[in-house]
Amino acid sequence: MNYHQLYSTFNLKDKTIDNRFVVAPMTRISAEDDGRANITMKKYYERYAKGGFNTVISEGIYPDDKNSQGYYNQPGLANGSHTESWKPVVEAVQDNGALFIAQIMHAGGQSQGNPYTNETIAPSAVAPKGEQLEFYGGKGSFPEPRAMTEEEIRQTKEAFVQSCLRAKEAGFDGVELHGANGYLLDQFLTDYLNQRDDQYGGSVDNRLRLIVELIEDVREAVGNDYILGIRISQAKVADGEHKWAEGEKEAEHIFTKLGVTSLDYIHVTDADGTQPSFGEATRTLAQAAKEFSHLPVIANGQLGDPETAETVLSNNEADLISIGTGALANPDLPHKVKKGMKLEAFDFQNTLLPKAYVKEHELEKELTP
Repeated sequence: MNYHQLYSTFNLKDKTIDNRFVVAPMTRISAEDDGRANITMKKYYERYAKGGFNTVISEGIYPDDKNSQGYYNQPGLANGSHTESWKPVVEAVQDNGALFIAQIMHAGGQSQGNPYTNETIAPSAVAPKGEQLEFYGGKGSFPEPRAMTEEEIRQTKEAFVQSCLRAKEAGFDGVELHGANGYLLDQFLTDYLNQRDDQYGGSVDNRLRLIVELIEDVREAVGNDYILGIRISQAKVADGEHKWAEGEKEAEHIFTKLGVTSLDYIHVTDADGTQPSFGEATRTLAQAAKEFSHLPVIANGQLGDPETAETVLSNNEADLISIGTGALANPDLPHKVKKGMKLEAFDFQNTLLPKAYVKEHELEKELTP
């Protein structure tokens, strides 16, 4: 098959990238105990750039030393030492021709490992559904979080802003706000997790308010020349079946609202990025984001098969394709696909169990020249 779309150039803000392959953000709990990035992470991210991915999005990075951290050994951008630790990682990725975008993530009530505190905070005192992920160091049910005050919401927005400024100082090409998968920003958007009766709860507009305010606060801080994106999903780490109550109508409302902000792209993730996301004969999540926001869209969700990815792009359902487990199995996936080589299957047992850190044998795989 001719993968014309996958290997075509694309302009993301003022950056030209040579292909449409993106490394999806994946939690790997391989940072130092205090949240600093390290040599293992440098080698891990560098391999994707060497393997032909022209865009890399980092794992979720926590923005403050209070309630934002979600996992032990998660990297941070909460202080100056964190910033300095990321610089050689960023340089290694960019020196091999890839854009590097920092995903900034506040875990909120879905935190399962934070050395800074024993409590979790969220829009409301409602525990996430499901169980903590043992391969990320958690165990058992999520505790009930404490409902955030309006002052804590203000402080959280400021923490995001400062973290994005640290990302810019560290040399990242842009930042992605993590508004998906059940973490704090998504908790505000989710009806059953957000039971507030103030300006941040109730209607879809009110539940989206924190995200919209944060986008504009970050834009004002980082400037108009810096890439700013957001990740959005319906499903969550602890509730994979969740759907927006009003389906495609609610998707239209959300993506239309995001489309008039100062975002540069929307990154959507679904269980299967090729399937209708709101019921039979509806749009995929990527289609909804693209048609209603009129912004560039990154699609994610079982799109590691190059023929599938090419079709999504050819149908104008998305502009870029982010790949998670397929990239873990094939850090040189773009090179392999271009040469018609067979892709390795993802091995969950050996890659994410018993613990989802970066294992040395992963870094020893030879990359296709």
